[in-house]
Amino acid sequence: MGQSPTVAISIDFASQVQPILETHCLRCHSDEEAKGDVSLATLTSLLASESIVIGEPDSSYFIDLITPSGDEPAAMPKESRSLSADDVKVLRAWIAQGATWPEEIRLRAPEVTDRDWWSLKPIESSTPPAVAAKPGQPAHPIDAFVDAKLSELGLMPLPSATPETLIRRITYDLTGLPPAPVDIQSFLEAWEVDSELAWQTLVDRLVNSPAFGEKWAQHWLDVARFAETHGYDKDQPRPHAWPYRDYVIRSFNEDKSYSRFVQEQIAGDALFADEPDGVLGLGFLAAGPWDFIGHLEVGEGKLDGRIAKHLDRDEMVATVFNVFMSTTVQCAQCHHHKFDPIRMEDYYQLHATFAAVDRADRIYQGLSSAQQSEQKALQAKLKATEQERDTLKKELEQQVAAQAESLDRRLAELTDGVPTEPPTEYGYHSQISSTQDALKWVQIDLGQSHTLSKVHLIPAFDNFANIGAGFGFPVRYVVQAANEPTFSNADVQTWLDANSVDQRNPKLRHVIIEASSTPMRYLRVTATKLAERQGDYIFALAELQAIDASGANVASRATVTALDSIEAPARWGAQNLTDNTYFRQVSNAQNEGQWLELLKQRDVIEQEHFTPEVVAKLAAYADTIKQLKRDLDQFPAGEFVYAAATQFPSAGQFIATGGQPREIHLLHRGDLRSPGKRLQPGAPALWDNAQVDFAGADGSDNEAVGRSSLALYLTQHDNPLTWRTMANRVWQWTFGQPLVGTPNDFGRMGMVPSHPELLDYLAAHLRDDPRQSIKSLVRLLVTSKAYRRASDYDANNATLDANNQYLWRGQRRRLSAEEFRDSILAVSGLLRTDDRGGPSFRDFVVEKPEHSPHYQYHLHDPLDSATHRRSIYRFVVRSQPQPMLTALDCADPSISVPIRDESTTALQALTQWNNRLVEATSQHFARRLEREAVTPDAQIELACHLTLGRAATAQEKLVLDELLTTQGVETLARVLLNTSAFTYVE
Repeated sequence: MGQSPTVAISIDFASQVQPILETHCLRCHSDEEAKGDVSLATLTSLLASESIVIGEPDSSYFIDLITPSGDEPAAMPKESRSLSADDVKVLRAWIAQGATWPEEIRLRAPEVTDRDWWSLKPIESSTPPAVAAKPGQPAHPIDAFVDAKLSELGLMPLPSATPETLIRRITYDLTGLPPAPVDIQSFLEAWEVDSELAWQTLVDRLVNSPAFGEKWAQHWLDVARFAETHGYDKDQPRPHAWPYRDYVIRSFNEDKSYSRFVQEQIAGDALFADEPDGVLGLGFLAAGPWDFIGHLEVGEGKLDGRIAKHLDRDEMVATVFNVFMSTTVQCAQCHHHKFDPIRMEDYYQLHATFAAVDRADRIYQGLSSAQQSEQKALQAKLKATEQERDTLKKELEQQVAAQAESLDRRLAELTDGVPTEPPTEYGYHSQISSTQDALKWVQIDLGQSHTLSKVHLIPAFDNFANIGAGFGFPVRYVVQAANEPTFSNADVQTWLDANSVDQRNPKLRHVIIEASSTPMRYLRVTATKLAERQGDYIFALAELQAIDASGANVASRATVTALDSIEAPARWGAQNLTDNTYFRQVSNAQNEGQWLELLKQRDVIEQEHFTPEVVAKLAAYADTIKQLKRDLDQFPAGEFVYAAATQFPSAGQFIATGGQPREIHLLHRGDLRSPGKRLQPGAPALWDNAQVDFAGADGSDNEAVGRSSLALYLTQHDNPLTWRTMANRVWQWTFGQPLVGTPNDFGRMGMVPSHPELLDYLAAHLRDDPRQSIKSLVRLLVTSKAYRRASDYDANNATLDANNQYLWRGQRRRLSAEEFRDSILAVSGLLRTDDRGGPSFRDFVVEKPEHSPHYQYHLHDPLDSATHRRSIYRFVVRSQPQPMLTALDCADPSISVPIRDESTTALQALTQWNNRLVEATSQHFARRLEREAVTPDAQIELACHLTLGRAATAQEKLVLDELLTTQGVETLARVLLNTSAFTYVE
């Protein structure tokens, strides 16, 4: 421990102590982020930590923490330089002199406010440097920048690759597919005549190919974290996620303006109303994982549900800024960003921008905006009518319950009450109907005619959709008896006609019907208005009893027939209706008379409240509801996409905002239990003249104003981040490596560009192009000599630039997971290249889809032709990713993946050899070789042209010839699909 200063130093807190603490300590120990529960914001909070003893620096743990010990650095501050000896001396003296701290001073964590960083500076429309070129021919602008850098560093660029190498390289880079032998041959012939014209023609053909959008959309879906299941533990599927994928493919193929592409994905519904792409683009905001339980089962009424909403908005906010602006705005959730000019207020203003938004299916096509408005009005009227009906019924039932309280107590003494556990055998259940007026009947055959005293209808019990007691009991019905089974003769008797008005659900109370004195053999219950289940209608009974004069149930074990029935033993089945396993209400037979008398008294009370006028009013509600549903059924179904939404049918605790933003507060330390001031929509001021206040001029709470403002903020001409970000991505997707090695982070914790002037040139090219064409930028890049260089090794260059950061050679790369899968299908002749768009194919079998689906890939048939489409059309699962593609470094769909890993593992070799799809395609590849080539030499030649894009070398020919002779054509095919020459682009 150090010693107290021997020279008295007069310490001024504001000028000497405050700067030290704010600079070195407040990043981790402020009110916003009190690590270790220690805050140095005030003297009170410092003293509460018990880390200083006023007047005694040698006894203060605080001084121990900031003082080095021998060769060991100080424990604090962590992850940064130790305090200087002078700073420690000042703090020791301050404590020794009484730790004076003016009450009005509250320390604040330092914020980064300066924009003196390369990515935040205005884009400079730089002129390519002058470099040597062919006489009379200016240097290609890309080559001018790249070659100038190479010359500066003393690196010698390699010459162009061979034409065979180039066509394979660019075909994979632009389409993700291997070049066909016929296309290779055509290109080589054109190359011999005019290499530049041949190259330009090839580039144009590939850029305009439908496969271009399929390949480049995969890049975008990687950063957009696209998948077709929610993720988390239940990982339910999203049947309508795929239209967003098709939108991205089409946007690249149509060469949509980049500004328009960005704006559609943030606020397309507001900026481009009545255009399908305005809604389809919003699939971007919804593409990431979603907590099914937190939103639908827990809800915003509980803290866990509010946390789920907060994390959902955080995921949207972070992805928008990571993807479009390479900015880690999410780092400002608990404290000001420690490295970039982003405050906590900025972060929560972005939350406010998305405060009304959730993720749900929404219509993008099939209904005009006028129809959707009319539909919403009818839905609102339907909801209001149902609420009025339910309110009236609830009030009446409460009044009945209050008046019949004593009767209910006496009934409870006589009965067993509602069962505490559901029965194992429920009773009879009709087939499900989509309409309430569908007629259903069930009848029993007593075997012979009996004189009956009464008939008991015993309601079913099942908690599906929270119906519980009285499950499926008909709203209107008729009970009849006859002596012939068709109920068509004149002797049919109606013993109960409950068909004129809606009947109240009897719950578990028996409905007792007086019988006539005429002996009857058959009893039939006909439901004319079915009970609603959850969006559909049913008829169910637990038991039907026929009681004779002796009190015996002569219907026990009687034969049951029905118009239709769900036979799902042991729960549901027609024969359950007479099996005598119902829940008995009366505790013993002697109490039955008293029980019936009490029920009659209770019915009188109910009739006093449910008067004919009230029943008529409820019937009118029912008629209005039925008509509104019929009116809603007239609208076309529409086509849906899973996207950002504010209007959608409620499900469980997942309730739409209707466009009304939730209140967003700045959260102390990011904790929802510690809200601060309320914030309005806005964004960080990352460049001069940035439009950061998103509130409407009238102070409107219209959520579309905020999202529209954010979309325009992102695409503002002066925004230096958006254009640099996309220019960097296009370079990466073309050359195989980015100019900035951290494509999602251009901040101070990210990397700096290898070619800053070139990056700005490309960013300005994209921004200032009247069409803001991605294809134009791609053409510019691939027509450069830098793109066409050989990928050979050069020892001298490698000494200076081992990672080829400065592009002295072509970048070698392995086929991506999707490229490998598509390629083995293509060379085998199985790939269905014309089957584009639409619902995704599933290369798995789903088990238990009603709860937590299990996606079983090993049960899938690899020869199922429906799955022989390009991998971009694959149904992407978050929790159980495709095993082969995962082994080959496919992107994790739960996060934004700007750069894929490119590992080399034993598992990859085993996968490429043993996977069932590889086995199946190898067999089909062999059959193709046998069909299209007659001799062994011809088969080897064709196989190499299909897989390697070239003829076999002499050495390869010897090896393959022996392999074919000894192992057969299937092994030949399988070996070629596992060679490095096939697995790597070059």
